[in-house]
Amino acid sequence: MGDQRFFIRKAAVLGAGVMGAQIAAHLVNANIETLLFELPGAADNPNANVIKAVEKLKKQEPAPLSVKAKATYIQPANYEQNLELLKDCDLVIEAIAERMDWKRDLYTKVAPYLGEHTIFASNTSGLSINQLAEAFPEALRHRFCGIHFFNPPRYMHLVELIPCQSSDAAMLDHLEGFLVTYLGKGVIRAKDTPNFIANRIGVFSLLATMHHGREFNFGFDLVDALTGSLIGRPKSATFRTADVVGLDTLAHVINTMRDTLPDDAWHRYFAVPDWLQGLIQAGALGEKVKRGVYQKVRNEIQVLDLPSQAYRLSAGEVNEDLKRLLKYSSPAEKFVALRNSNEPQAQFLWSIFRDLFHYSAVQLEAIADNVRDLDLAVRWGFGWSQGPFESWQAAGWKQITEWVQEDIAAGKSMSQAPLPQWVMTIAASETQRVHSAQGAFSPSSGKLQLRSRLPVYQRQLFPDRLIGEDAVYGETIFETDAVRLWHIGDQIAILSFKSKMHTVGIDVLQGIQHAIKEAEQNWRALVIWQTEPPFSAGANLQKATERPKPDAQHAGKPPAPPAPPSAFQSLLKQFKKTAQDTVLHVAHELDLADVLMAKKLAEVEGMIRLFQQTSQALRYSMIPTIAAVDGLALGGGCEFVMHCDRAVATLESYIGLVEVGVGLLPAGGGCKEFAMRAAKSAKDGDPFPQLKHYYQTVAMAELAKSAEQAKELGYLRFADTVVMNRFELLYVAKAQALALAEAGYRPPLRVREIPVAGNTGIATIQSQLVNMRAGGFISEHDYLIANKVAHVMCGGDLTPGSLVDEDWFLELERTAFMSLLATEKTQARIEYTLRTGKPLRN
Repeated sequence: MGDQRFFIRKAAVLGAGVMGAQIAAHLVNANIETLLFELPGAADNPNANVIKAVEKLKKQEPAPLSVKAKATYIQPANYEQNLELLKDCDLVIEAIAERMDWKRDLYTKVAPYLGEHTIFASNTSGLSINQLAEAFPEALRHRFCGIHFFNPPRYMHLVELIPCQSSDAAMLDHLEGFLVTYLGKGVIRAKDTPNFIANRIGVFSLLATMHHGREFNFGFDLVDALTGSLIGRPKSATFRTADVVGLDTLAHVINTMRDTLPDDAWHRYFAVPDWLQGLIQAGALGEKVKRGVYQKVRNEIQVLDLPSQAYRLSAGEVNEDLKRLLKYSSPAEKFVALRNSNEPQAQFLWSIFRDLFHYSAVQLEAIADNVRDLDLAVRWGFGWSQGPFESWQAAGWKQITEWVQEDIAAGKSMSQAPLPQWVMTIAASETQRVHSAQGAFSPSSGKLQLRSRLPVYQRQLFPDRLIGEDAVYGETIFETDAVRLWHIGDQIAILSFKSKMHTVGIDVLQGIQHAIKEAEQNWRALVIWQTEPPFSAGANLQKATERPKPDAQHAGKPPAPPAPPSAFQSLLKQFKKTAQDTVLHVAHELDLADVLMAKKLAEVEGMIRLFQQTSQALRYSMIPTIAAVDGLALGGGCEFVMHCDRAVATLESYIGLVEVGVGLLPAGGGCKEFAMRAAKSAKDGDPFPQLKHYYQTVAMAELAKSAEQAKELGYLRFADTVVMNRFELLYVAKAQALALAEAGYRPPLRVREIPVAGNTGIATIQSQLVNMRAGGFISEHDYLIANKVAHVMCGGDLTPGSLVDEDWFLELERTAFMSLLATEKTQARIEYTLRTGKPLRN
């Protein structure tokens, strides 16, 4: 294939359906020019079908595109006129409907047009790769394989890579490297078995859950209440997940298992239930048509009630004792209690875990190389916190094995298939584990297998770890209760926060300042990186004052759990472990209710001053400072990012100055920073044209939905780096830090003459605000807050073009923040948000 195979400059996706269009979207997210093919449309516009699909991408939520402008890099094409364009593509991904005959026909049609080095991959969810390869010219089969993205492709980490018998080993290694670094994926090599790894195990688990739910006569909503976050799985649980996937898609996967696995010992359960078939026939296909197992009527979530065949209010309730047990007990204690309980909900949970363990053990050798591949596939593909073998090991391998054997013998298991001998061997061993620091157990070799040694994985300094793999984050330089500064044997100091959600209180601020001084004396650069996302949920003023005793109203009532930003509601509910509401973050993580009750605003002002000093210290340190951002970077966390010399951010970084949502404004240097950036790009000394954009970003509390959008909004600079794979973030951030140091880093000069937009800029903004208030679009307090933001960002009541320094803006920030904090309406907004988790418009 030549050296060209090591570069993928241009790609094509065949099929502009749901998956094909979104795969194309993610390719252009990675700056890969992409052709999107579909059947020709009307004679006057042969590419109409693709154009329609691309327009749909721009409107979808969660957004398949990192920014809407990326859509222009998807080139529409059709099979009748444009096949010759394939010769210039380094990668072609087929993503048409899951029909073997259709796929094979398409291969015959396109194969003559493929380039000399083109890699051709089928995005199938479970069809045989070897059978598909038979339709591919024999001379080209070494460049053929399966590549299974999970839906939605931008957000789901898993990609299964499935070779055919003729697949070239070097080609597969190259493709894996591309998928990992350039598309940000977790790649698992799967064997060519029906539904591969994740769907084989995940769909079996779903079928087992359906089976036992019927056996216990539980409603769909109760099953979901039991099988979601309560047991470490996504909030969408079982039946809501089925709705999201699509009930017709689920039925297809089940039928694939039925048709292709006749010898599976659980085969009799591979059948589409009557109720599911009925919903499909009625057109109730799930979320894509707004009706499936669930439907939303106005603000009410309704669930299908099987006995009546009508929808009712969803109200599944978990037994309170069971909730407490699952929340506070160790894994071993949980399973002892579930196994021994006579309570139906506990028996149900034991049953679904038992059958999952049983099935995974029996099928492992046929479908995966080792327990690591199976566990990671299920975690990354279905969003579980632990894979089956991780849960088994955590609960006690020997004890669980004995119980599963007893239930098989008693006829309680869904199958009488015996557990494999390797399970017994490990259970009998005093020391052997399926997961350990030395590797993961492989039944085919009977030994532990190390992780892949491909060069791409050398970039993952701390890969996604499993049970038994200890996380050793370098050698400590210094550590407090709030932060830890450490290194991994080179010249870069790494700072990590220890606070919940990596919020920033006085102790963290002091730790950052200590870290900067230490790094200036003994290290070449400082990287701020968290061992787990988020980067930072913002400032936490709780420790700015002594915590008052709770009053009767709040006693024993913790704040409502955070909910996601509205634009991300569906995605984060289904696929994110940490779902946080933008507004609730600011209120809850600041914990301002306690501050307000204590009436210690002076101490809060002292913390704001310390915050500003810390931001400035990051900006003007004598060594390079790098913010390595993954996940949320809100409020003060965003301000730190803006003040570091460079930011390296994963694509899935959600960055924003969101304080306006609870009646405040950014006061850690964020307003100052935007004013400076506007002044720097000003033409003829007038910063206002650029400042208008930044003002809207702050006043509307805009949250960037990707790192690319954060550049558009101004939170990130265009020189900042976007990383696709979060496990490569630290590697890239350290490389950026070292590059700056090697270039003879010097901090920027302090800016002493910043032209302001002044009173003319304030008046221009006010005129628009007056109209909005008169039209009822904003309240009186909204008007006050927006005016405060304008006053600060325009530099106060000065003549336009007046020159001020940074301290001037910082003083304006502090004064405006404290004046808003003292108002009853801002206090009411904060308290209401803490109590309800929702914003208050007063």
